[in-house]
Amino acid sequence: MSDPLFGHEAEAHEFLSAMRGDRPHHGWLFVGPEGVGKASSALAFARRALAESSGISVPGECWVVPEEHPTARYMASHAHPDFYLLERLPKDEKLHGKPRTDWPDKPELARSIKVDQVRALTARFATKPSLSERRIVVIDAADHLEVASANALLKVLEEPPQGTIFILISHAPGRLLPTIRSRCRVLRFAPLGDDAMTQALRAALPEASADELASLVRSGSGAPGQALQFAGLGLGELTQQIETLTQAGDPGLALRSTLAQSLAGKAAQEKYEAFLSLVPAHLAGLARQAEGARLPQVIAAWEKARDLCQMAIPGSYDAYMIVMELGSLLASLAPERRHAKA
Repeated sequence: MSDPLFGHEAEAHEFLSAMRGDRPHHGWLFVGPEGVGKASSALAFARRALAESSGISVPGECWVVPEEHPTARYMASHAHPDFYLLERLPKDEKLHGKPRTDWPDKPELARSIKVDQVRALTARFATKPSLSERRIVVIDAADHLEVASANALLKVLEEPPQGTIFILISHAPGRLLPTIRSRCRVLRFAPLGDDAMTQALRAALPEASADELASLVRSGSGAPGQALQFAGLGLGELTQQIETLTQAGDPGLALRSTLAQSLAGKAAQEKYEAFLSLVPAHLAGLARQAEGARLPQVIAAWEKARDLCQMAIPGSYDAYMIVMELGSLLASLAPERRHAKA
């Protein structure tokens, strides 16, 4: 069967229902937080839509395509002639006159999707689709289009080839050309709930313990792709330290100092980034449970932590000082320290 997806049934229904209509919209913009599953969904939805347009029956109504179906076999071998993936190339890879159609892991990518890649793609539109009357192009992510690439794509969106469906994935749609946005139907992907997050992470990490999964769910903030970046880092201990700060405070600064020292070195960069995700998520959880006078205090702490965590990496802030500051925000919420200096 196709790769499982979790929590995006409504999005699948909207897209596939449109594809089954007489005149589906040619441009789609999949928007939502990074790591929430937009690219995986685009691949799954494209597979199903191509299978249904192939003339060979497909059982069921969701996005699943049996692995023995010809479309599934073509997609699995990265050889479907009517599916194209446009994405950043590895830095050392040259464009060989045609767009990529596979989804490999690439450790180091070019900064943008080049205009030559878009031109190579559009050159393919001189011929008709091979296996049906439809072809699908996924652009992951449209945020990476350089200016010339975006303008070249816009020309195609203004006069789309017959039967061609474009799916543009965007984590920050406000950065796209307004003229590109205006030619696309928006499909929003919300963060997953805890149950769907747990299912997604369990499928990806079948050997993970319940405690590790719980920590990853907290760190991911509804985005499995983000949470998986922190797998294997031992987040259980880090989560416990965060909880200790908000439950017991840190009168002598010992816990904050130890935590800051452990996260400040280069070797701890991944764990430090996990900490930056865990703290706002933890405070958001506290806010959902808070009542009365405590609620505005928790919300204020969450807002400060959120802003600090968002700026910590882009601003190249000192990791030790960031951890100390966040630790102080957490400690200020401890019951016995609420009315005293943490």
